[in-house]
Amino acid sequence: MKIAFVLGTFTAALLAPHPAAAQLFPFTKQDLLDYTAQNPFERFPDGRPKVPDSMLERAREMSSEEVWAVLPGKKFENQYADGFQVLHPGKTMVGRAFTVQFMPFRPDVDGVAQEKAKAGGLPRLRNQTALDMLQPGDVLVVDLFGKKVNGTIVGDNLFYYTMKATHAGGLVVDGSIRDLDGISGMDMPAYFRHADPTPIGQVMLTGINVPVRIGEVTVMPGDLVVGDREGIYFIPPQAVKDVLDRADEIHIHDEWTRKKFDEGRYKSSEIYPTPADPALKKEYQEYLKKRLEEVRGGRKE
Repeated sequence: MKIAFVLGTFTAALLAPHPAAAQLFPFTKQDLLDYTAQNPFERFPDGRPKVPDSMLERAREMSSEEVWAVLPGKKFENQYADGFQVLHPGKTMVGRAFTVQFMPFRPDVDGVAQEKAKAGGLPRLRNQTALDMLQPGDVLVVDLFGKKVNGTIVGDNLFYYTMKATHAGGLVVDGSIRDLDGISGMDMPAYFRHADPTPIGQVMLTGINVPVRIGEVTVMPGDLVVGDREGIYFIPPQAVKDVLDRADEIHIHDEWTRKKFDEGRYKSSEIYPTPADPALKKEYQEYLKKRLEEVRGGRKE
């Protein structure tokens, strides 16, 4: 079933004007519309959901715990991946998922895919085929099945290109990078399993902007990607507003809680996780309402 989704597939935008002639098992624009039908936002021309820039900016203040507070209640219980090496642990990664899938090289399958890509106007399927499609605000999300040797999606030059093309959106690769010393000085967040000196090889490109697996997460094109020093959340577009709104409330709750702790008059159990005294509870509700009005009053989304 997985191969039926992605083998040799590309969006209609990539292979226009004759996508059918260049695909084995197409994941068309209509497929992407169908599988992301709950998306409430605008879309890219290929059908990928486009979470608004204003929401990307709000998400930069979120933590993994704040995302977790909402998603399980919406039955999205498998949206978190960790265990990565983190390039810049102090820099939050936020952007829209641009997904890429590779599989272990098999010459007969790759030969057919390359011929069909050539018929669709592409000289050769490779990692740069995907990189050249990146947009500002994207996070490049790559399923390289955990490969270390010859599993390097980018080195320092292509990392730099990715940073420029996405406006420092970010990179997540369930695989490797190379030239870590050179990459370390570049101001783009990145999450990777390994660093290895070998170039990419013995793999074949099997999908661009299709469902991919990162760790134990199914990532869809257009998911909101939020990464911190702990790990990465992939948030479905239809859950983004609720996650962000709940994060506002959590920020204000934490703000009020610490103000009360600073007073030195209360035990932790009297204030946290919720005030026990009715008068304190009323004080908190009034504080929450006032601060939410202040925080949200100037936003346009």
